[in-house]
Amino acid sequence: MRVTVDQDACHGHQSCAIAAPEVFGADDYGNAVVLIEGTIPTELEAKVRRAEGNCPERAIVIDEG
Repeated sequence: MRVTVDQDACHGHQSCAIAAPEVFGADDYGNAVVLIEGTIPTELEAKVRRAEGNCPERAIVIDEG
């Protein structure tokens, strides 16, 4: 699994960082950023899915490939 954040859609609610603080952080404007480059560790995948489901703007994009 890989994950990205659609910066045009993100409004900086930080729901993702609350759900998966190991994976998501904030930039200088408060918008979400992914802290892990490349593949998300298997043990964090459930947290990433929860973060995706909690994002009010649906700005989190999961790539299963």
